[in-house]
Amino acid sequence: MKINTLSGRFLLLTTIFVVLAEVLILLPGLANFREDYLLTRLERAQIASLALLTTDQMIEPDLEQELLNNAGVYNVVLRRDAVRQLVLSSPIPQPIADTYDLRESTFWTRVRDALSVLADPENHVIRVIGDPVQKGGLVIEVTLATGPMRIAMIEYGLRLLSLSAIVSGITAFLLFWLVRRLMVVPIKRVVAHMAAYAEAPEDARRIIAPEASIEELRVAEDALASMQRQLTAALKQKERLAQLGQAVAKISHDLRNILTTAQLFADRMEGSDDPVVQRAAPKLMSSIGRAVNLCETTLAFGRAEEPPPSLCRFPLAALVQEVTESEQPPADAAQIDFVTDVPPALEIRADREQLYRVLSNLVRNARQAIEATGKPGTIEIGAGEEPEGWWIRVQDTGPGLPERAREHLFQPFSGGVKKGGTGLGLAISAELIRGHGGRLDLVRTDADGTEFKMHLPREFAIASQD
Repeated sequence: MKINTLSGRFLLLTTIFVVLAEVLILLPGLANFREDYLLTRLERAQIASLALLTTDQMIEPDLEQELLNNAGVYNVVLRRDAVRQLVLSSPIPQPIADTYDLRESTFWTRVRDALSVLADPENHVIRVIGDPVQKGGLVIEVTLATGPMRIAMIEYGLRLLSLSAIVSGITAFLLFWLVRRLMVVPIKRVVAHMAAYAEAPEDARRIIAPEASIEELRVAEDALASMQRQLTAALKQKERLAQLGQAVAKISHDLRNILTTAQLFADRMEGSDDPVVQRAAPKLMSSIGRAVNLCETTLAFGRAEEPPPSLCRFPLAALVQEVTESEQPPADAAQIDFVTDVPPALEIRADREQLYRVLSNLVRNARQAIEATGKPGTIEIGAGEEPEGWWIRVQDTGPGLPERAREHLFQPFSGGVKKGGTGLGLAISAELIRGHGGRLDLVRTDADGTEFKMHLPREFAIASQD
C-alpha cells in the first residue's frame, strides 16, 4: 500500500493516533501504579508495626527482619499521639536519596516522579511519607529501595502496553476497514467511472449511475452524472456541427465558383446603355460581392486557418469612413444615421484588412437589426486611446439581442443574431480580435440598443515590431 494513497495516509494517521493514545494511557497508568505501589508498602509497614506494638515492643530480630522484608521496606516510623517512634528498623545500605510525601502529591507530580524512576536505572533508597490507614496514627514513614519498584513498573507497563495495543489494534483495524468500505471504495468507484467515461465520452452507457449511500458522495456522483450527460450531449452536437460544417464548406466552395461566374457577367452589364440596367448593375455587383465574401469567409472559418495579423500603423478615421460608406442602407430601407466619434489624428497599429472585417460585421449586424424594426435608427462608432492600447465602440439604437443569441454570442452556428443567420460574423470577429491579443466584449444589450467594444493592446503591437 502506497503512502500517497488515501488508504495509506489514513493508515498512517491511524497508527500515529494509536501511538498517541498508547502514550496517553501509559503515563497515567504508570503514575497510578507507582502511587499504589507506595501506598501498599505503607499499608504493609503499618500492619507490621501494629504486630510489634501488640507484643509490647518485644520481638526477635529475625522476626523483625521478616516483617520488614514482607513489607518491602527498611525502616518504619509511626507517629502516634504527637510522638515520633521508630517501630521497625534494619540497616540501610546507602544514604536516603529523596523524600516523597504522598499527602501532597498531584497528578503532574505523580507523572513526573514515575518518569524519573523509569529514567534512572540505579537503585536508590527513598523516604516515603503518608497517612496511616484506618486512622492508625498521625503519620507513617518508611524507607525503601527504588530498584524493585522500577522493575514492577516496567512489568506493569509492558502488560498495559500489550493489552492496550491489542485493543487499539482491533479498534484501528475496524475503523480502517469501515472507512475503506464507506469512503475509499466508493471514491475508487467514482474514479473508475471517470476513467471509463474518459475513454469514450460519446458513449452514454458510460455515464455514472449514482448509488452511494453517503450523502456527500451521492451529491458528488449526481454532479458528475449531470456533467457527463451535458458533455456527452455537447460532444454529439459538436460532431453534428462538424459534419454540417463540412457540408457547408463544400457547398460554399461550389457556390463561390458559381457566384464568381455571375460576377463576371454582372461586370459586363455595367457597360449596357439601358438606364435600368445601369442602375441595377452596381447593386447586383454589391450583392454578388457580399455573397462571394460570405462563401470565402465560411471556407476560411471551416479551415480554421485565419492568417496572423499583419500589423501596420494607419489612421482609424479613414477605415471607419470606408465601413460606413459600404454599409449604407438601400434607398427604400429605413433611415439609418451613422455617427462617428473618432479623432482624425488617432492612429492605431493593427491589421487593417482584419479590422475592416470586424467593423463591417458589427456595423452590418447593427444595420440589419434596425432595418428589421422598420423604424429609423442610429449607428455610432467611437474610438479612443488608453495607456494599455486602444478601444473601439460600435453601438446602435436597435431592439437589442434576443436571449438565445446572448447565450452563445461568439460561438459559430450558435450565436446567430438574425433569423436564419449562421453566427459566423461575430465568431470570426472575436477570433480576429483575439489574434491581435485583444478582446471583443458585449457591453450592453436591451430595448434601447446594443453596444460592442473591442480592446487592442499596445504591448502586443510593440512586441510585434521588427
